[in-house]
Amino acid sequence: MEPVMSAITPVFFPSESSSPSEWFAIYVMTRHEKRITEHLRIRQIEYFLPLYPARRQWKDGSKVTVQLPLFPNYLFVRTLRNQRGRVLEVPGVLSAVGKRESSVISDIYIDSLRQAVSSGKVEPHPYLATGVLVRVRSGILAGLQGIVLRQKSNCRVVLSLELIMRSVAVEVNLADL
Repeated sequence: MEPVMSAITPVFFPSESSSPSEWFAIYVMTRHEKRITEHLRIRQIEYFLPLYPARRQWKDGSKVTVQLPLFPNYLFVRTLRNQRGRVLEVPGVLSAVGKRESSVISDIYIDSLRQAVSSGKVEPHPYLATGVLVRVRSGILAGLQGIVLRQKSNCRVVLSLELIMRSVAVEVNLADL
């Protein structure tokens, strides 16, 4: 049986308040996510730190499952707009993410993310935006580079051959990028 390292602090600390507070993201010092959640808990500030299980091998060869942040350097915090300054005073918190008006994260997104994390079937994936240059890692198009046109269940990528100045749009599975 292999040892399991779990998070020292809970990933979610609910507040008792029923006030009209909002979720927003904060940017924190590298590898300080769990430590900062303890400071937030002491200050009774509601937070959410999504974690996922990852297998790691130590120098002695033993393998363990550790809980890592799904979004390294980021935490979600719920508070009133006029109380955000309290969050920024927490040691290790570097800044709030986004501008004041556009930085609110919907309750639906946080609830969906919480459900996905509790299912245990989440893992980080590189962010792909339309217009981004990508390289196909597997499949029959492995090694080719292209630009993301659109994303649905599959990703539409434009592959260009500069030598003849021609391009072709192909559907590529997101897992192959």
